[in-house]
Amino acid sequence: MPEKIVIIGSGPAGWTAALYAARANLNPVVYEGEPSSIMIPGGQLMYTTEVENYPGFPSGIKGPEMMDLFRKQAERFDTRIYTEDITSVDFNSHPFRLTSSENTEVEALAVIIATGARANWLNLPNEQRLAQTGGGVSACAICDGALPAYRDKLLVVVGGGDSAIEEGLYLTKFASKVIIAHRRDKLRASPIMQERAKTNTKVEFKWNSIVIDVLGEKLISGVRLQDTVTKEESDLGCGGLFIAIGHTPNTSFLNGKVELDKKGFVVTPKSWRTATSVEGVFAAGDVMDPYYKQAVSAAGTGCMASLDAERWLAHKGLA
Repeated sequence: MPEKIVIIGSGPAGWTAALYAARANLNPVVYEGEPSSIMIPGGQLMYTTEVENYPGFPSGIKGPEMMDLFRKQAERFDTRIYTEDITSVDFNSHPFRLTSSENTEVEALAVIIATGARANWLNLPNEQRLAQTGGGVSACAICDGALPAYRDKLLVVVGGGDSAIEEGLYLTKFASKVIIAHRRDKLRASPIMQERAKTNTKVEFKWNSIVIDVLGEKLISGVRLQDTVTKEESDLGCGGLFIAIGHTPNTSFLNGKVELDKKGFVVTPKSWRTATSVEGVFAAGDVMDPYYKQAVSAAGTGCMASLDAERWLAHKGLA
């Protein structure tokens, strides 16, 4: 007997989709994923210390605590959860067939893909250590930049594209100065974004520079830079480091079975809808959102995907 709806992935999108599906009596199954070196169940918020921009938590909340509450709320309405990855999908026939990391197969009438995206890091040991302990390293300026720990400090942003410039400009609201370190001598960002950054008196650039180490024990105290031309090294004191070199969507398991954009994000052909290129397959959260990448927007699209799936099932007489 096929499941009415299977949700692949956890995090704000997956748990919100499960909550809505469960309350609609669709008896959802969630494959929340297996812990690995690059992702753990619950998604990127599991690496976030303080979340202050999610409505309903006036004093803020730790990311892992928030995801635990999301999970418990979905469980309250009898969502079934498997701590497994979905490793392959067959969308060529209906019901759809999914294979898990435990080599079990499940059939589904509808599928919601909510596997998220992982931030690209420099993969330096001290960078990872301080990022995971709230020591002043982040991959999301909008999430963390307003925290008291970063206010009136010199902050460093790594990157040269639109995302890096946007994050750098956002940080100027709180920082004493923002230094954008870029490995080349010119930016990849759009001309208008470059102009905004270059005319902002709080923004400076470190050209031909890469971060090769992050300094500090419990809290960041600086970064070690290397000149990509001369190979000379220098230390730069700072109160925060923001990595803005893009995200990689967790879509490799789809193996081209749904349409992806050039960066690997799931395409939803119709604006403000979550349906993918495969009828009966929906997507929510950062896996389909290369632009906003916020917990609250991910949760919103989780709601949307669940409602879209419910209505599709009802229209097909399958609910």
